[in-house]
Amino acid sequence: MRPTLYFDGPIDQLNWKVLKKLWPYLLEFKGRIALALLCLVVAKMASVGLPFVLKSLVDTLSSASTEQMISVPIALVVAYGAMRLLNTVISEVRDTLFGRVTERAIRRLGLSVFEHLHNLDLAFHLERRTGGLSRDIERGTSGVSFLMRFMVFNIVPTLLEIALVVGILFYNYGWLYALITLSAVTTYILFSVMATEWRTGFVREAAKADSQSNTRAIDSLLNYETVKYFNNEGYESEKYDEALTQWETAKRKNRLSLFALNAGQALIISVAMTLMLAFAAQHVSQGVMTIGDFVLINAFMMQLFMPLNFLGFVYREIRGALANIERMFSLLERVPKIQDKQGALRPVINRGGLRFENVHFNYDGRAILNDVSFELLPGKKVAIVGDSGAGKSTIVKLLFRFYEAQQGKIFIDDHDITSLTQDALRQAIAIVPQDTVLFNDTLLENIRYGSPHASDEQVKQAIKMAHLSGFVEKLNDGWHTKVGERGLKLSGGEKQRVAIARAILKDSPLLVFDEATSSLDSHSEQAILTALKEMEKGHTSLVIAHRLSTVVDADMILVLSQGRVVERGDHQALLEAKGLYHKLWTVQHQH
Repeated sequence: MRPTLYFDGPIDQLNWKVLKKLWPYLLEFKGRIALALLCLVVAKMASVGLPFVLKSLVDTLSSASTEQMISVPIALVVAYGAMRLLNTVISEVRDTLFGRVTERAIRRLGLSVFEHLHNLDLAFHLERRTGGLSRDIERGTSGVSFLMRFMVFNIVPTLLEIALVVGILFYNYGWLYALITLSAVTTYILFSVMATEWRTGFVREAAKADSQSNTRAIDSLLNYETVKYFNNEGYESEKYDEALTQWETAKRKNRLSLFALNAGQALIISVAMTLMLAFAAQHVSQGVMTIGDFVLINAFMMQLFMPLNFLGFVYREIRGALANIERMFSLLERVPKIQDKQGALRPVINRGGLRFENVHFNYDGRAILNDVSFELLPGKKVAIVGDSGAGKSTIVKLLFRFYEAQQGKIFIDDHDITSLTQDALRQAIAIVPQDTVLFNDTLLENIRYGSPHASDEQVKQAIKMAHLSGFVEKLNDGWHTKVGERGLKLSGGEKQRVAIARAILKDSPLLVFDEATSSLDSHSEQAILTALKEMEKGHTSLVIAHRLSTVVDADMILVLSQGRVVERGDHQALLEAKGLYHKLWTVQHQH
């Protein structure tokens, strides 16, 4: 069973196993983690010590003589300020130390996911939804940051402080104070968790309604002209208002449930504080405790419940963070279908000879190629032609090992391609694809992509060979011109010549042209063909063609129909055979 590609809904159960998967990414800085945890303990000890200084200050003020009223309180006030400063400084040091750990873990994890996605097979990338995938990665890395920050800097210190305070109250004032504190904290945590679980449904409803209203608005605005053509502004407003009504209802439920959560938390805090202070006041009046003890107990209770106020928020966010991290790890757990064999070879391939032997390929139960065999000798040119859907482009995908053939073998320079590393195989092949997609970068860097370490002079030579020099000279910024997202600022012919320049720069022994001129006008096609002919010199060429006029000079032409090679020979021989090739030629030239 294949892992899920992405998740649209939240994961209902907390999966703490995610922390186990995350742990290896944190171990690079073991020393920093130890120091950060030490700082955490010291800061919390200082925090717990503050009420004791406050108690001493109050007791001193209430019982000191005139001389002591001046000297002792000043010392205690300075001590109180020093401890508060120490708490703040140590906490900042802790954050700084652990921040480096979190940032490096996010970097390593993000790089691992990125590299893994590039290693996954073509089938995965055909099925993926880029937006959902990108969102999973972004939320996953953000989830790591949130989880580390709140687990280490909020949950753990709060639990440590609860344990210390309960212990101190039990030791100094007896079991009653410790029991009230422990009961209040336990009730508070349980109530917050249960109420947050209950509220989650309303939060989801609000998020869904918000998404639907935004989707409706954007879809309507993107189709502005259609709305105007059919004068449906009123209809669109009505539909948008329906979505906003759902959002309003969901937000109201969300707001009321938040009120219930906050009210319940406030009630628990109030009851606990009232009970503690009532007992403390009684014991002060009985002389069992001092006013300083009363202040200490009050300070402890306030200190405990302040971080707990955020518990509902923290629990919900940690819940979401764990779910988002799990989604990202599910991507890492997906195993690529195409993998290098153990001990795969990295030979130097310099001739580019190609041989298909009885290759069969099915996709989703549909036969694409059936017993395809041919040989392309080094330095020669073989063209593959046929109807749409005959399997021509599939041959290229099998050659690049985007898919594996179910039967048969493919050889390059007498090496079975499955025995090579994918990197070595693809390094030996340069391709001019049917649809050239460019990066949103300069013309120079898009061409240099064929060989990222090529010099400017080598790029300039590739531009010249691709007959792109005239075009580049006309541009205001020359080869530093930005081509736009996916190369939208360039025409089809210009993009194809960029693809040719890329392939020239790669300088691989085997050249593949996958319908490189199929979507071009006659003028652009002639310019591209001239560039291709220059490029083919001294190379082995495999040409997938729709227009037969572009391959009349091929040493051999294979005619594909329904996944089978039904004819083979040079252009003249195939015309004389009066078969499918002759029929295709006649159809293309009857005008």
